[in-house]
Amino acid sequence: MSRSPLTVLSALSAGLLLALSAPTWAQSHAGHATAPITTDAPPADGGSADHSQMDHSTMDHGMPKPRAPIEPREPIPVVTPADRLAAFPPIDHGAMEHAPEIHSMLLVNRLEHWDGQHGTGQAWEASGWVGGNINRLWLRSEGERGDGRTESANLEVMYGRSVSPWWDVLVGVKQDFRPADSRTWAAFGIQGLAPYKFETSATAYIGEGGQFAATVEVEYELLLTNRLILQPLVEATFSAKDEPAYGNGSGLNTVEAGLRLRYEFSRRFAPYIGISHERLFGDTADYHEAAGERARDTRWVAGVRVWF
Repeated sequence: MSRSPLTVLSALSAGLLLALSAPTWAQSHAGHATAPITTDAPPADGGSADHSQMDHSTMDHGMPKPRAPIEPREPIPVVTPADRLAAFPPIDHGAMEHAPEIHSMLLVNRLEHWDGQHGTGQAWEASGWVGGNINRLWLRSEGERGDGRTESANLEVMYGRSVSPWWDVLVGVKQDFRPADSRTWAAFGIQGLAPYKFETSATAYIGEGGQFAATVEVEYELLLTNRLILQPLVEATFSAKDEPAYGNGSGLNTVEAGLRLRYEFSRRFAPYIGISHERLFGDTADYHEAAGERARDTRWVAGVRVWF
């Protein structure tokens, strides 16, 4: 049977390729036959080890570990009455020191020397109380001296009752010693800590002849540091009737705005410096100007704040 030339050519080409590749195939298999096989060293090419040569009995394949015992190795001894007595000795109520039922405090908020546009002088403002947490006896006083004489001074004695954790209601009397002749007022008001920590005091006074007056004071303490404190203050006074003898007109009498910066060496002792501006209004300003005084004044102040 005759074959085509194409078939014969293909067979010759395959045989030639097989003959050329035979030496390389023989060398590679010869190298595998003569190389020693070791199970201790890892493969040189970084491949995985031969798992057929490993001892699987010594390997941890994530088997669950035994749980720790719930009971302690050494039993806890039973608590005896002697142990309880040693841990909780009997209390001697007679030896206990109880807080006193009566407390007291005296705060001199302002004790200062001032230097104004029209002279120099001194001023004070103080308050104190004695009593318990609900009922207290309050004492308040403030006054001012200028040019060597006392221009104003008063003392208030009031009963105070706490109506909330932040507010007290006050009822009592006020005695004016200056200016002019002394006189007595019936007083009632409220004082405490308003929202945003504004210390607020509002007091109304009823005097002889149906005279009615009121004072409102608001303070705030801004802590620049734990010891350096800036204290703004605004105080206003009002009267219902004209009193030329006392230099007071009806309506808004005076407004005082101050700014004091104190340094607390301790909570009980703090010197301060500041500035204060006072202005008179309405008939009150007219009465003082007629007496040769000014209707407004700006003062530099320096003083000390203490409490006991």
